Amino acid sequence: MMAGNFLYEQLDAVSQMGFLTTEIPSYLKDNLNPKFELRPYQEEAFARFFHCLDKEFPGKDWPLHFLFNMATGSGKTLIMAGLILYLYEKGYRNFLFFVNSTNIIEKTRDNFLNPVSIKYLFNRDIHIANRSVRITPVENFESVNPNDINICFTTIQKLHSDLTTEKENAITFEDFRKHRIVLIADEAHHMNVTTRSQQEMFESWENTVEHIFTQNEDNLLLEFTATHDYETPAMVEKYHNKVLYRYDLLQFRNDRFSKDVVIVQSDFDLNERILQALILSQYKQEVAAKYQINLKPVILFKAQRTIAQSQENKANFHTLVDGLTAGQVARIRRSDIPLVLRAFQFFDDHNISDAQLAERLKRAFQEDYCVSVNAEKEKENYQILVNTLEDRDNLIRAIFAVQKLNEGWDVLNLFDIVRCYEARDSGKNRIGRTTISEAQLIGRGARYFPFVLSENTERFCRKFDDDLENELRVLEELHYHSIHDSRYISELRTALIEQGMMDEREVTRKLKLKDPFKQTDFYKYGVVWLNDRLPKNYQRVQSFEDLGVTMQNYVHTIATGHGGVQTVLASEHQGAVVRDENRRDVKVKDIGRNIVQSAIARNPFFTFASLKRYFPNIASIRDFISYVMCDFK
Repeated sequence: MMAGNFLYEQLDAVSQMGFLTTEIPSYLKDNLNPKFELRPYQEEAFARFFHCLDKEFPGKDWPLHFLFNMATGSGKTLIMAGLILYLYEKGYRNFLFFVNSTNIIEKTRDNFLNPVSIKYLFNRDIHIANRSVRITPVENFESVNPNDINICFTTIQKLHSDLTTEKENAITFEDFRKHRIVLIADEAHHMNVTTRSQQEMFESWENTVEHIFTQNEDNLLLEFTATHDYETPAMVEKYHNKVLYRYDLLQFRNDRFSKDVVIVQSDFDLNERILQALILSQYKQEVAAKYQINLKPVILFKAQRTIAQSQENKANFHTLVDGLTAGQVARIRRSDIPLVLRAFQFFDDHNISDAQLAERLKRAFQEDYCVSVNAEKEKENYQILVNTLEDRDNLIRAIFAVQKLNEGWDVLNLFDIVRCYEARDSGKNRIGRTTISEAQLIGRGARYFPFVLSENTERFCRKFDDDLENELRVLEELHYHSIHDSRYISELRTALIEQGMMDEREVTRKLKLKDPFKQTDFYKYGVVWLNDRLPKNYQRVQSFEDLGVTMQNYVHTIATGHGGVQTVLASEHQGAVVRDENRRDVKVKDIGRNIVQSAIARNPFFTFASLKRYFPNIASIRDFISYVMCDFK
């Protein structure tokens, strides 16, 4: 391990060499909600925590402090729940969950404490070490039940206030001194104001957390964030031995755990763009129903800057929907966007007329099924409502907002975002702040809506990356609706690429064929062959022979130290080199294992990760030597 690397980079190497224990304890897996299957990257996060909790690593210091830098939508809260179970078995009973925003607190309380919630994280009955365990919310850690999982939920602001001002039943510094406490910080990037600014701030949030954390050597601080700062030198210095796992949005998308983002741009006016989004939303619901998938797709209408703008958007929306006619629907048929054309073809094939579609939209998007989430009071009132949009009893189809949902919003069935304005705020040679926030919002909405098909049981992954014309592909896309503005779209694409939500290699080009070419036999009768790219599969490999290696012997000349000199123009050579041509074959299996191990260690190719690619059936370097090389003469 290189001491200068981040901890996660060191653990990447440890993981690739197969030195992490990947088996998840049954008491952890069995006590999580069974409908949430652990994904490979989540198991990797657990394995790294188990490893670092028990083993030494460069820079390990007590009390222990770790950070999980994982993409929005990757299931950080499920990992928190699993770590709580694991640490309970290790003897911890008291947990402090804190975050910067009240709305995230309410959502997390529901996820941790409400067994009837669709996002409840634990099994209904928790059993650890043959004992039934309860999860209990507490205000402080005095007089708590030592057999319960005791969780105090608070905001960083309230925590700071409670600790610096005497209040009845409030948490105190003494709690952190007397008890072993696990501090769990969500959206942790908000807490490093002092470190980033490099200014000593009296009683800052960061100082408060540092103060309570260090009261007891057995305390633990676990931070979770999707946006960690790897550039500021002070942040690098503080976190180089604390970042346990880095699983960013690009990797999350490339592993097919997110929707794909599609920018739908048109020259329609705002009302027609809204109607186009409604039609596409209804198309998705009809497609899902055709395949017996229970889906209620949701649309977000995004205002530019102010609550007043969002309120105006909502009022205009209801006027549009209440007066919707078949003629207005028919005007959207002018669109030449392939997605829209497919939607209308679907409606035609299933005998859904424009008049019927207008009536369905009026029922689906009536005012009772729309909600505004802008003012702080609205956000608090509707927090559970907008975080349970997938619930069968939740009828909300449209949400109107400015900025309040940019963090802490867990939604799987958001399929359309409508940008209800045309202005952009970019400056020279830079992407505007509004565009960046739009890209971040798109990242939140790109969480994949899980569904299973009879022929494909992959529930949580995209299924149609290689079949883009499949009717169900529309359920794997998030559509962002915007006016056609080439400069804005270019900036948004750049922001999405930086966020990891769009592949920089994807470029859309419209190609026009000349009429004379269309009359040629080549165009009329030519055949286009399309090759599928298939990954190389080495599962069958058991030996070098299976890789096509035919040369069995490797000739090596041993240096003996014999030598001589020659006079260039002399007629006779003196002291010529003597060569012993007495050759013999030595099988690898006859050479000591330690010598073979030392020899292959000198070649940088022979890492376990490299060998595992070509010999997937081996479990270790020792395995490679025993079962592969020993067959090689």
